[in-house]
Amino acid sequence: MEMPLIETKNLKKYFKTGRGTLHAVDNVNFQIFKGQTLGVVGESGCGKSTLGRVMIRLLDATEGQVLFEGKNIMDYNKYQMNELRKEMQIIFQDPYASLNPRMSVSEIIAEPLKVCKVITNKKELEERVFDLMKTVGLAERLVNAYPHELDGGRRQRIGVARALALNPKFIVCDEPVSALDVSIQAQILNLMMDLQEQFGLTYMFITHDLSVVKHISTEIAVMYLGQCVEKAPADELFANPVHPYTKALLSAIPIPSLKYRNMQNILSGEVTSPIDPKPGCRFAARCPNAKPECTGCNLELKEISPNHFVSCVKYM
Repeated sequence: MEMPLIETKNLKKYFKTGRGTLHAVDNVNFQIFKGQTLGVVGESGCGKSTLGRVMIRLLDATEGQVLFEGKNIMDYNKYQMNELRKEMQIIFQDPYASLNPRMSVSEIIAEPLKVCKVITNKKELEERVFDLMKTVGLAERLVNAYPHELDGGRRQRIGVARALALNPKFIVCDEPVSALDVSIQAQILNLMMDLQEQFGLTYMFITHDLSVVKHISTEIAVMYLGQCVEKAPADELFANPVHPYTKALLSAIPIPSLKYRNMQNILSGEVTSPIDPKPGCRFAARCPNAKPECTGCNLELKEISPNHFVSCVKYM
């Protein structure tokens, strides 16, 4: 049986606040196999980006495990993590904020190679930088340009090149196209899919744009207030959404037809606070099908059809 490249087990990340404990990521479990893409969707503030950062240990987990090639990286020391950085990278949401404005394109792309001492020869380093620029579609004439001189699409290509520099196996893509124009979004998405096929990359693709996530994902996990409420193959999730929150998300996708103008599932009710939440379904306050049994006990993901999991009282 194939072993997943990366897996989370009961992963939790809490933050202490003046009002209590914020449950940003709460008991998340999933697997991503080599060469596949897990799309993670949900409203702003649901814990998507925090989850991605915890998985590559930019943030330390409060509890739980992250298994990379079968080994729990939460137990790794500083030296082991420095070695692991070559295998796990991240592409950030804001292509301008994630780049050093005082460094040129070549310096930004070469930085991880220098830090990890992968290439020490100056000529070899230059050749590697030019090779990466060519791979992501950056013209050689931009080698000495600075981030402020470039548009958003080119800046994000720099971020992609930097992430590829160490030949990683796993990349967290934290809303990499949300800050870009629609036409540029398509270019970056197509580039990432081409790179995945070329290098056998594995992605965790975080976004709130459902049309984007369907285009690139193998599987999709839907998050709500720190918890995964539904997970399924991309085609299955769009064809047969089960959780009320997933249905509401899908109904919000704009359809250019008057025929569908009244089909949007508009949610009402107050959003439950993620600070010290009470046991039970966190979506219950907004769910049109809520029942008394939805509160009082925590719910686990349950497989209702092959590889289709949902966390809902209706299917317990």
